[in-house]
Amino acid sequence: MAAASKKSTKSPKVVLVLQGGGALGAYHIGAYAAMQEAGFEPDWVTGISIGAINAAVIASNPPENRLEKLETLWESISRPDGWGSFLSGKSLWAFNQFNVAEAMLLGQPNFWLPRLPSPLLLPSLPTDQASFCDTTPMLSTLRDLASFENLNAGKTARLTLGATKVDTGELVFFDSATQKIEAEHVLASGSLPPGFAATKIGDEYYWDGGCVSNTPLNAVLDDKGEDDLLVFMVDLWSAEGPLPTSMDAVAWRQKEIQYASRNTQVEAACTTHNLRRALAQASPDTKAVGKESAIDVPQRHIDIVHITYTPSAEEGSCSDAEFSRPSIARRRAAGYADMQEALAQSPWKKQERAAHIATTLHRLQAGKLDTQVCL
Repeated sequence: MAAASKKSTKSPKVVLVLQGGGALGAYHIGAYAAMQEAGFEPDWVTGISIGAINAAVIASNPPENRLEKLETLWESISRPDGWGSFLSGKSLWAFNQFNVAEAMLLGQPNFWLPRLPSPLLLPSLPTDQASFCDTTPMLSTLRDLASFENLNAGKTARLTLGATKVDTGELVFFDSATQKIEAEHVLASGSLPPGFAATKIGDEYYWDGGCVSNTPLNAVLDDKGEDDLLVFMVDLWSAEGPLPTSMDAVAWRQKEIQYASRNTQVEAACTTHNLRRALAQASPDTKAVGKESAIDVPQRHIDIVHITYTPSAEEGSCSDAEFSRPSIARRRAAGYADMQEALAQSPWKKQERAAHIATTLHRLQAGKLDTQVCL
């Protein structure tokens, strides 16, 4: 029979993990609003792509300003909805497609502008200009809404952002715990080609972290701290979905599969974490299980609460580029409802923890949080 672990007298640190997904990132607003309402302010925020942008605004501002700044961000990068809020069904779907076309033609306010002339007409381009869109406006938006001075002074939450090195294809993390973070680091995490060009930082060029992995969970699992963690993992793409019956549905399903957190990968990461702990429990002499294992034995317990956006019928294959205010409001409401449900059930409070278990996964499915101990 497994020995019970000692219960920590300290509350776990709260971590918010935000996946990439463009305009679907409005789901993050609602999820964070529900957390704040329930008193769960993050001590550490990690993000990739739009998750990095939301993460930077949340992490760098004091708690009392976070939601307001997040709302201002999404207000500033969207257009007034006009008559779109009165539509439903196929009419709303068509309105959403019009909004995507408008963004491709005119750009998105305070986010990006189309490059003219078209880069397809140019035989050669600098690496940081090789894209269809210019994201310079987002740099100004980030500097207005994120307090990088406070972040780098250690006055706010920790911030970790994932980006891809263009020349090596390596996923790297920018971490405010170990380096200075500026608006360029946030933009680098969201520089998804070919729409957005690589961002140059120092002598290196970076693309969106989603080119390699769209969820920055490994940055949390690989951290060597000892404080217990309560991780809220907020995903925008579902790995599971219905069979497509139109070409638009085919394109949407392809994106879901490409960008979703693979359930098996999340479970595998948790399993690795738990096996390291179990190995150390079985052999107190850590030298007996090898040098690498001795270094990587987890000293903390991690509860991962995983919620995922369920797309509505009005979503289309380009919904990740559809920033209309009715859609933003709908996605925000979905994030709020899902996080409220997860917080209401709070299975991490009820779970008995064996000494050899380092990580427990709680996944919200069909309104119920299923708990998995991955071994």
